[in-house]
Amino acid sequence: MTGPKTTLGKAWLAGAALIALAASAGAASAQPLTVVELFTSQGCSSCPPANANLIKVKDQPGVLALSFNVTYWDYLGWKDTFGRQEFTQRQVNYEPPLGHDGPFTPQVVVNGSADAVGAAPGEIERLISTSPQAKGPALALGDGKVSIGAGTAPGGAADVWLVRYRRGVVEVPVARGENTGRTLPHANVVHSLQRLGRWNGEATTLPLPADGGGLNTAVLVQTPGGGPILAAAAN
Repeated sequence: MTGPKTTLGKAWLAGAALIALAASAGAASAQPLTVVELFTSQGCSSCPPANANLIKVKDQPGVLALSFNVTYWDYLGWKDTFGRQEFTQRQVNYEPPLGHDGPFTPQVVVNGSADAVGAAPGEIERLISTSPQAKGPALALGDGKVSIGAGTAPGGAADVWLVRYRRGVVEVPVARGENTGRTLPHANVVHSLQRLGRWNGEATTLPLPADGGGLNTAVLVQTPGGGPILAAAAN
């Protein structure tokens, strides 16, 4: 049987190990991140204002802004250069918990728990300020791995997602479709999304696949089925 002092000692040691890893690897784990996901498309004429709004918040302290380009507007004549089916599926998974019948663009989702259209001036900032903060386990990235602290996993388990994205703004000329002739800016474009595994509430460490493309890395611990994001870290 484990007594209260022993349990507290183990918890303290686990927390200290995560803090030491974060310090040695330069990982951002001390400040909880607000995750802002914009689901957008180069084939959507109403998306450019939302893209511009995401650019305004991408460097805001404590914010992880990500552009997920979806594929369901490709039929209008322009195949989105960043669109991937798994990004579309991620958005589709969000819709039932958020009370929507299906996906739409531009949609911004904050911490997996609140959403808005995101095209109106100040709409993303409003959502950031009013959405609940993530209150999950400590995360630390470094030495080719992610360390997840102990905590409570709603429902007994959470998904651990690896996001590779290109930090900054990229300009994309569009030759066909609703945005013909326009050059569209995109902020922090996501290039890949991969489920690393599950977190069951116990402190754990998962290896991170090597990235040969010079992309930035983010890890999200999230309730399955398009639920709230419990914790996030990025390098």
